[in-house]
Formats: sequence, structure tokens, C-alpha cells
Amino acid sequence: MVTAAILARELEVSERTIYRDIRDLVSSGVPIEGEAGVGYTLRKGFDLPPLMFTGQEIEALVLGARVVSSWGDAGLAKAAASALARVEAALPERLKPRLEQTPLFAPGFHVRHSLISPLAEIRTAIDEHRKTHLSYTDAEGDQTKRVVRPLGLFFWGAWWSVEAWCELRNGFRSFRLDRIRALKVLDDRFVAEPGKSLEDFFAAMEAETHGHS
Repeated sequence: MVTAAILARELEVSERTIYRDIRDLVSSGVPIEGEAGVGYTLRKGFDLPPLMFTGQEIEALVLGARVVSSWGDAGLAKAAASALARVEAALPERLKPRLEQTPLFAPGFHVRHSLISPLAEIRTAIDEHRKTHLSYTDAEGDQTKRVVRPLGLFFWGAWWSVEAWCELRNGFRSFRLDRIRALKVLDDRFVAEPGKSLEDFFAAMEAETHGHS
């Protein structure tokens, strides 16, 4: 028997997460026995089925990782490579060559540094719900300074943008990363407020789309 506390410590998650995952595994047919407060055991002789992908699924994973490596920051590129390595380790031998031989590419030699340089800092700001000060040049060449609440990053095939709640304009605004001259992630955190969340942004975009159709 292994307790949830031991599993949580080994996996570096909360005991609540362990209880939830155990429940999900049991409901999917994994023969785990035990209960909270006592411990759990996996019935002897049970093996998880091998991780399997079709040829097209492997190509999709490889292409996605290559796009991230070209158009993402260093942290995302490293994570993409690590994810592919895990997939390769789990694949049967007959499918492993598909990873290296996938003829789908996303060349990165033409990607300007300005297109992705703010990416890591903005990802941190989004994850930690921190307001961010931007020095920005708009499409007309006008320069402005804004304090925004970054909500989401969007990749448009040739550039990234951050969708944010702009405190100066009191509304949602989109800022292209390659037009950001300087940024500073502030210590000031923000909390979700009605009308200012990413879900509200999507709802506003959907309403605008339907209004023009």
C-alpha cells in the first residue's frame, strides 16, 4: 500500500490532485484498490497499454514542435524538444523513424528577434497575473505607453500578439510583440473581474463577428 502523501511528495503535487487522479484512473478501469486515509495498491500483473500514435498524429506532433522551436522563446523550444523526446521513448521501434523522417518543416532563420523577444516575459506575466507596462509603437508609427493586464498570446503565422485589458483605454486591446519597444512586468497583480477576463474578450470578439455577418 502506498499513501496519497507519499505519492504527492514523489510527484510534487498536492494530495488533492492524487485523490482526483486515482478516482479518474479507477473510473477508466485501472485496477487500483484502497481508499483515502489508508493507501492504494495497483493489482499485480497490470500494465498500462503502450503509448500509440498514428503516422499522421506523429507528423502533427513533429510539425507543432518545429513551429514552436522556430516561433517560440527559448523556454518553449526546450519544452517542445523535451516533449518529442518523451514521445520517442514511448513509441515502438517501428514508429520511431517517423519522428526524424517527417518531411514537414518550419524554418526559423527568417524569424526576426523582435517577433519573439518579449514572449517569455509576457508568458510569465500571464501565468502570474501581473500588470505589465508597455512602450508601444502602433501601426501609424505613434508611440504610446500603457499599463495592461495581459490575458493571452496569439500566433498569427507571421507575428505574435498579446490580447490585454488596457487600463488607459479601459477596454480590450491587441498589441503586436514586434511593435513593443520595451516592457516591464510589474509587481502589481490583477484578479479576474467581470468584463475584463479572457473569456469576456472571446465573447466580445464573437459578438463583433456576428454583428458584422
